[in-house]
Amino acid sequence: MAHLVEQMAYVGATPWHELGHQLPAKQPMEVWARAAGMDWSICETPVRYQASGADGHVGLGDEDLLSFEEQKVLYRSDTKAALSVVSGRYKVVQPQEVLEFYRDLTEVSGFELETAGVLKAGRKFWALARTGKEVALKGTDVVKGYLLLATSCDGTLATTATPTTIRVVCNNTLSMAVSGAQGAIKVPHSTQFDAQAVKRQLGIAVSQWDSFMYRMKTLSECKVKSHESMNYFLKVLCHSDAPGALDTVLTNERALKKVQAMYDGLGRGAELSAAKGTAWGLLCAVTEFVDHERRARSQEYRLDSAWFGQGNALKQRALEHALQLAT
Repeated sequence: MAHLVEQMAYVGATPWHELGHQLPAKQPMEVWARAAGMDWSICETPVRYQASGADGHVGLGDEDLLSFEEQKVLYRSDTKAALSVVSGRYKVVQPQEVLEFYRDLTEVSGFELETAGVLKAGRKFWALARTGKEVALKGTDVVKGYLLLATSCDGTLATTATPTTIRVVCNNTLSMAVSGAQGAIKVPHSTQFDAQAVKRQLGIAVSQWDSFMYRMKTLSECKVKSHESMNYFLKVLCHSDAPGALDTVLTNERALKKVQAMYDGLGRGAELSAAKGTAWGLLCAVTEFVDHERRARSQEYRLDSAWFGQGNALKQRALEHALQLAT
């Protein structure tokens, strides 16, 4: 199987996923497109088939090809490689549209594009920009605000804009998604992607940075007893609060031991006062495990899971249970 990552680029320090080619800061979008492997277009053509005649003979000429208009094939303009077969009503979002989404945000609003690239040979692509928001929990544990825009052309991901945080000491990523708050903005491929409409919605989500970080500050001030930490990890990793959890506990024994050890001091930043013995420390242990330690076929698969798959769902579950501890 081909690598998930086709090409990637980043500026500044090496990103948490340790993938891609480094660029100097403040590059134009055209340079980003080339370096991140996003300088091609998604083309489409109807699904075609060859029908046999009355004698059972299948014609071989172009005139014998029939079209099935209800579906279409998406393919790359540069390599002509097929990407997927989708409904005829499927609305394509182009790789360069993802980058262009950030043009005015970087030129006017102070955002800075930090990493971009494509996964799964071009079936999934994204860009991540720093918003300029930043806070230091207990003075030393720095968390920065980001905006992730990602989409796919194979039906696996709606076009999704997600306010995200990164903890600097360990490069852990965490979506700003909590109950009662505007989280990710999702545009299904059955509708046209309207960048300006998404930005208007995101204005609400990004403005909730202060509220989200207030909750993280609450976690950093919530002291946790040893039995509470074990119960937390059991619930997050093994769904111990669900029926039939014993089998899951046994299956995830390695993960449990690893995460507990990271929380107890082996994790990056585990000894910082904001994390040591607190609900924030519990959450950071899980996010670090997902982003850096969880078993994965490769770093590319780990990135895909941590942002878009099971890893992301696990981090959101960890956030929910941490907030429950602090209430």
